Amino acid sequence: MTVRVWDYLPEYQAERQDILEAVEMVFDSGQLVLGASVRGFEEEFAAYHGAGHCVGVDNGTNAIKLGLQALGIGPGDEVITVSNTAAPTVVAIDAVGATPVFVDVREDDFLMDTSQVAAVITERTRCLLPVHLYGQCVDMAPLKDLARRHGLSIVEDCAQAHGARQGGTIAGSFGDVAAFSFYPTKVLGAYGDGGATITSDESVAEQLRLLRYYGMKDRYYTVQTPAHNSRLDEVQAEILRRKLRRLDAYVAGRRSVAQRYAEGLSDTDLVLPGITAGNEHVYYVYVVRHPRRDEIIERLKAHDIHLNISYPWPVHTMTGFAHLGYGKGALPVTEALATEIFSLPMYPSLASATQDRVIDALRDVLASL
Repeated sequence: MTVRVWDYLPEYQAERQDILEAVEMVFDSGQLVLGASVRGFEEEFAAYHGAGHCVGVDNGTNAIKLGLQALGIGPGDEVITVSNTAAPTVVAIDAVGATPVFVDVREDDFLMDTSQVAAVITERTRCLLPVHLYGQCVDMAPLKDLARRHGLSIVEDCAQAHGARQGGTIAGSFGDVAAFSFYPTKVLGAYGDGGATITSDESVAEQLRLLRYYGMKDRYYTVQTPAHNSRLDEVQAEILRRKLRRLDAYVAGRRSVAQRYAEGLSDTDLVLPGITAGNEHVYYVYVVRHPRRDEIIERLKAHDIHLNISYPWPVHTMTGFAHLGYGKGALPVTEALATEIFSLPMYPSLASATQDRVIDALRDVLASL
């Protein structure tokens, strides 16, 4: 049997009845766009995070983009973030006409090195965009202090951190706006694309609702500010609404899988994920590190185990962002990680026998290097 990093089919089999009932309910409702399911999900997702407002959108990239736009960030502005992230984080900054400014990440948790942020703040800096990568939170206290002192906004990229906490505070509650993706692989995943932006600022929420619907306040009403169609689909919203009730169980399942890896691989020379003090990790992905990463991945294919790299190409090295002028060596930790990190299979319904197969094969490969 082929083993992949992620597989939704076991979860679907367990939840099939509920998922199909969700689809049928929407089809029978008589309203397929921005109906009761979107409204219900928005209310419940906001409440889960203790936020005043949630605005459902079509994907995580637009969740960031619209969040930036709603805060008035655009051409001429700079947004400080990281290069060790999925490209959509930076694509969203570029999409509003702002300039991404990168800082490096830390060796121990691969998250934004907040000690480097102050040095890159300029008169054009408008926003800090931390990425809660792999399932745990960036150190937010120093970022909040910098934002206060310099009058900056904070947009949290929470695409990989549904349910994660820092010091008891849930991811998405630290900044002015938080953006989420519901891509199927996520901790809270849809059966297609989806996203949401949350905020406790009513004026920002009003802007978000305009921006996700052509810039119109009401249907077929006069456009108040030109925008695109970025609506969350009603079917996906109803599926997400039901899955939200199981989010804490999904997180518990991921932590159980992570604990099993830690027990099975702790005596190897793999660098296993570190949990930063005060963080509650949700393990969106289980990222390990080894200097012979590529050889390990290739040899595991012989066992029909296919792993993933998150991420093999730092954003600042991509052709599409060459104009930013970050040459080789600009972000040394990020660049080193890109050659050594890889992800093991991680999802709540991963069978123990399948995980043991991965652990045993990985131990065999490591022992033979």
